[in-house]
Amino acid sequence: MIVVEHELTAPWEAVLMEPTAGNGTGVVVLAGSSGRVDRQRARLLAEQGFLALAIRWFGGPGQPTGICEVPLETFVAAVDLLQSRGAEHVGILGVSKGAEAALLTAVYEPRVNVVVAVSPTSLVWCNVGPGLDGHQRPYRSSWTWQGQPLPFVPMDDSWQAAEQGDGPVAIRGWYEHSERTFARHLGAAAIPVEEVSADVLLVAGGDDAMWPSLRYAEQLAARRQAADAPVHVVARGDAGHRPPFPGESPAAPSNTYLHGGTARGDALLGEAAWAPILGLLHLGQTKANSR
Repeated sequence: MIVVEHELTAPWEAVLMEPTAGNGTGVVVLAGSSGRVDRQRARLLAEQGFLALAIRWFGGPGQPTGICEVPLETFVAAVDLLQSRGAEHVGILGVSKGAEAALLTAVYEPRVNVVVAVSPTSLVWCNVGPGLDGHQRPYRSSWTWQGQPLPFVPMDDSWQAAEQGDGPVAIRGWYEHSERTFARHLGAAAIPVEEVSADVLLVAGGDDAMWPSLRYAEQLAARRQAADAPVHVVARGDAGHRPPFPGESPAAPSNTYLHGGTARGDALLGEAAWAPILGLLHLGQTKANSR
């Protein structure tokens, strides 16, 4: 399928991948804490007939340099853009902090029909990096809605990594330790995924070394099931934080963080998730057209 690339500079840096034979579905593509425009994933979706928009949601002009009090309206604007380009059905696919953003956007924006959260969290966490004021401390929420910060869980800076030396570290323990330290924050910071009207698909690896995404996915699924809301979970015990989808290159190793999993486990998780993702995006379109 022929895909036309449109480079955007406003209201944020982005690329819009437009298939010449589109199917009426638009997908917002959100990377994780790299903040990058995920061109490869957007193109992969566009080759399946989806109008795919990958945006830089922090670190660009006029944006916080870190994931600090990022307005969820940023992602609502992405939904607006897709609809202005003819999308009748909209999904959001996010990874890690991008998954956190995707789930929260769907809480507040009912036009979202499908959420795909890869390596998700069930909690709103504090900022990662500085805000518009240039400060990283004291901790603040990663997100705001209508100018108000969402309740969040801070990090306990007393935690120390088990790894010694200058190599990459696994920080999953930091998140788990912070949950114990700030247990009183967990209720208010829980993502109310049961309020999401969209279909929800969660993809998680049991060997995620960044945060316990499989446990978080199970918590999110339990909240959905208790509310009789649809939810789908695709998981593998030997997969880590960054499973690639078929046709994508494996994620390059980080010099800072360990992501867990094995190359085979990651690839098999991405492969297992791909068909359900495509199926839900097409199914959501059918539901949207029947409303």
